[in-house]
Amino acid sequence: MKTAGIYGFYPVVDDVRWLRRFLPLGVRTVQLRIKEQSTSAVQRQIREALAIAADYDDCQMIINDYWREAITLGANWLHLGQDDLAGADRAAIRAAGIKLGISTHSPKELANALDAKPNYLALGPIYETTLKKMPWSPQGLARIGEWKARCSVPLVAIGGITLERAQAVRAAGADAIAVVSDVLSASHPEDRARAWLDLFGEAAALAQIG
Repeated sequence: MKTAGIYGFYPVVDDVRWLRRFLPLGVRTVQLRIKEQSTSAVQRQIREALAIAADYDDCQMIINDYWREAITLGANWLHLGQDDLAGADRAAIRAAGIKLGISTHSPKELANALDAKPNYLALGPIYETTLKKMPWSPQGLARIGEWKARCSVPLVAIGGITLERAQAVRAAGADAIAVVSDVLSASHPEDRARAWLDLFGEAAALAQIG
């Protein structure tokens, strides 16, 4: 399933090496979220990620946080949290033609994100997550429907979502599901990614296109 450029299965990875494992499987929306690395290392990873993604038709390679590098290196997609959004040059991002996704955790943040006219919104954490310490309580499924009623762009659900919980999240109204631990920490990440692709029917759709 694809909505306005975003495919339903949306893995978030911490290293460019994951792209070489997932993109050949049919993954076409992926976020590179790099933490605690040097500027040169960040630039190298982003440059390499964009080069890898360019080999796959209709691949949405989303860069997390590093909006200056995204502009300089020619990224098409960017994802910002609320703190990063506050310090980003929105005019420069738009002038570069970069599509923007924004994280939200509260009604106030939703209003702030909508003011920035994003191309998609992310809501989380839907469930409790151990990936990182979060100041926000789990949002729950009902809030997905609340957000959908207030926005006209694709809604990405994130946080504690496993393959087993995915159908309930989709039924609640999420257009896409961002996944971290359920895939990256799996004993066989490629097999888990294939199962996610099958859930959304994306691998089969890409095979038909090809």
